[in-house]
Amino acid sequence: AVKLKVEEINEAGGILGGKQIEYISYDEKGDPTEAVNAYNKLVQDDKVVALVGDVTTKPTIAVAQKSVVDNLPMITASGTGAEITLAGENVFRACFIDPFQGQLMASYAKEKLGASTAAIIYDNGDDYSTGIADAFEEKAKEIGLTVTAKEAYPSKSVDFKAQLTKIKAGNPDVLLIPVYYSDVALIAVQAKEVGLTAKLLGGDGWDGVLEKIDSSNMDAVKDCYFCSQYSAESEDEALQNFLTKYRETYNSEPNMFSVLGYDAMGMMAAAIDQAGSTDSDKIIEAMKGLEYKGLTGTTTFDENRNPVREAVITTIEDGQYKVVENYKMS
Repeated sequence: AVKLKVEEINEAGGILGGKQIEYISYDEKGDPTEAVNAYNKLVQDDKVVALVGDVTTKPTIAVAQKSVVDNLPMITASGTGAEITLAGENVFRACFIDPFQGQLMASYAKEKLGASTAAIIYDNGDDYSTGIADAFEEKAKEIGLTVTAKEAYPSKSVDFKAQLTKIKAGNPDVLLIPVYYSDVALIAVQAKEVGLTAKLLGGDGWDGVLEKIDSSNMDAVKDCYFCSQYSAESEDEALQNFLTKYRETYNSEPNMFSVLGYDAMGMMAAAIDQAGSTDSDKIIEAMKGLEYKGLTGTTTFDENRNPVREAVITTIEDGQYKVVENYKMS
């Protein structure tokens, strides 16, 4: 998706009055050491002026720490760990941080769903899951949403009935399941089996859950609500054009990472253009003041260089994702 955006920008005349963007990438294999090696090659050998990357949290932290020393403008499309951008003033991100999703869903449960009680089940071996769960709990206390239970499970679990039975005893209005879609599918079906009637809530890790649930159990996720960076069901013309072009170009289905990668590249290119220069300090200042309209909506950055924009709230009806609304915490 990043490459696609580069090609589109170049075909439209490039940036800085006609300069073409050179796309260079290396595989860091999901490993922090490999990521630093790739970063060093990009900076020392390729003399890059900006970086779109890394992908997941731990390698991105390692790269961010190196980039601060070099004062290299960088934006991660998908590294969600809150500490990434705290590395330095040159580090930005296009995706929501984990705590933001937890805070947002607690606010949505109270404000939009009228919930007064909530429970949480989460993977205590996963930073993404614990980050959302803890932030949800903290926000819930702040806004008067009573947490009746907070149940953890170890990574790679497949049986959640003990935790769900304890949660059922508290009869919560909503149940937060801040995990990825494979676990969501198992937990939702088992919640149905133990007789839990709470509305199910989640974060962007839910994207893909429909492919993991058998049609006979589709009612297990009926009337759920999860937040995401975007929805493929959106009627936004630019998003639909991107999805079509991506499928035609790569013969594969774009996902959240694709959309965020495309936007991250667009943000960096726009900042360089606004800076009128490849000077690092000028690009960084332009990024801080950027207001970028992309596939995920209009994005600005907060004081920690994390994105500020609406989240897309999605539900599931008749075995299909359905956009409920765009929501921004008050």
